[in-house]
Amino acid sequence: MPEFIDTSPAGECIFCKLVQGQIPAAKVFEDELTLAFMDLGQVNPGHVLVASKRHAATLFDLTPAEAGALMQTARRVALAARAAFAPEGLNLFQANGAVAGQTVAHFHIHVLPRHAGDGVDLAWPRKDPGPAALNEYAAQLRAALK
Repeated sequence: MPEFIDTSPAGECIFCKLVQGQIPAAKVFEDELTLAFMDLGQVNPGHVLVASKRHAATLFDLTPAEAGALMQTARRVALAARAAFAPEGLNLFQANGAVAGQTVAHFHIHVLPRHAGDGVDLAWPRKDPGPAALNEYAAQLRAALK
């Protein structure tokens, strides 16, 4: 998991300050709803954060328009990273809540170019709950979608 944890006081979000130009950022792309900038803690060259301009702590706080714009910007930046850095692969990573690994309470997507042997490990233990449990999980989600 990332080593940086934002300790900004409430109402002093570091990403909001970046969006507002109060602190410098190496900007990659910007539109009406999103800002893409270089992560200060580069995991690999070309590691970019795509953030919502409006403060939204998690995915659950985004509007549908913001969610769509963020994914479009992430794709655009991923294509640029592929052209600029020729990675062997690329991860999009997004976390919601501290238990999920979110370290800054402002929605953002990591665009992370990958190379063999880069030391990045995004592994988690897989479980096999069986078909009955999977069908029950699917039913619960379908009910929640209504």
